[in-house]
Amino acid sequence: MKYTHLPASDIKVSKICLGTMTWGKQNTQEEAFEQMNFALDNGVNFFDTAELYPVPAAAERYAHTEIIIGNWLAQNKNRDQVVLASKIAGKAAFTAFIRENGFSKEALDTALEGSLKRLKTDYLDLYQLHWPERNTNFFGQRGYQHKEDEVWEDNFQEILETLKGFVKEGKIRQIGISNENPWGAMRYMELHRNDPSLPRMVTCQNPYNLLNRLYETGMAEVSMRENIGLLAYSPLGFGVLSGKYLGGKQPANARVTLFPNYNRYSVGQNVPATEAYAAIAEAHGLSLTEMALAFVNTRLFVTSNIIGATSMAQLEENIKSIDTDLSEEVLKAIEGVHATYPNPGP
Repeated sequence: MKYTHLPASDIKVSKICLGTMTWGKQNTQEEAFEQMNFALDNGVNFFDTAELYPVPAAAERYAHTEIIIGNWLAQNKNRDQVVLASKIAGKAAFTAFIRENGFSKEALDTALEGSLKRLKTDYLDLYQLHWPERNTNFFGQRGYQHKEDEVWEDNFQEILETLKGFVKEGKIRQIGISNENPWGAMRYMELHRNDPSLPRMVTCQNPYNLLNRLYETGMAEVSMRENIGLLAYSPLGFGVLSGKYLGGKQPANARVTLFPNYNRYSVGQNVPATEAYAAIAEAHGLSLTEMALAFVNTRLFVTSNIIGATSMAQLEENIKSIDTDLSEEVLKAIEGVHATYPNPGP
């Protein structure tokens, strides 16, 4: 395994992060335990979860993933071996069953205490805002569309003040954003810069993969110049970049098969782009999964690559991608496909 640090901290994390959003829906607790044991045994010390998980979000399964992880930590008594990250759900129609007061102090208090209780821990290494409260382009929205009737009021200062309190209490060590854009990231950094007593955002968890490199448009420069590391999620584009859906296949129990609305990487120009990437991988003796994940691992702005799996075979292949070095020839070929099919996935 290769390791780095959460930016501006001494927290050492594996370059591969274990994603958990299928646990409690597509995976049982027993299967999740097996995944965590295998990941830890193979050098993965960074686990990412959220109160929203498992997905799709549903009131009857609310926070089941955190409960599973908490049970595993309690059974193994190995909290000190894991860098643990979680997130507070933002305000949205599909999270109304959780709460409707956004990132207010009351909401943050309630969310953090709930996560700590379920995870059976006294602290989180990284606490993240799952998506912005304001209207912006997250979860498949490619471009920002301004709404004059938006009721959101700037509360960046209040959020940082509340998170500062959690840090002082020892309940969280570092903070991060997710599904964020340059404007939001820089607002948080501006406030920290003007008042260094406020905590700084150290990571941004956004989608990034061969079909969606939109992070490079603006956020990559923010990452490099402001030292905010990308925690890349959906590195396989909902499994599309494993190649398992090529040729119109619909494998049983696969995410897009089970949840057809998760098709943002399966339609339009995503199909020929995926076929072209698959051809590159085959020509160089690589699996498409291996090549897609290794590409994400090469990006200078990536702190950790969040992989997820529903089977142990998938998990093993995903973790092994850290040992794959892509040649200049492969990287050049990838750029050629990207020029032909630029960011077909939102």
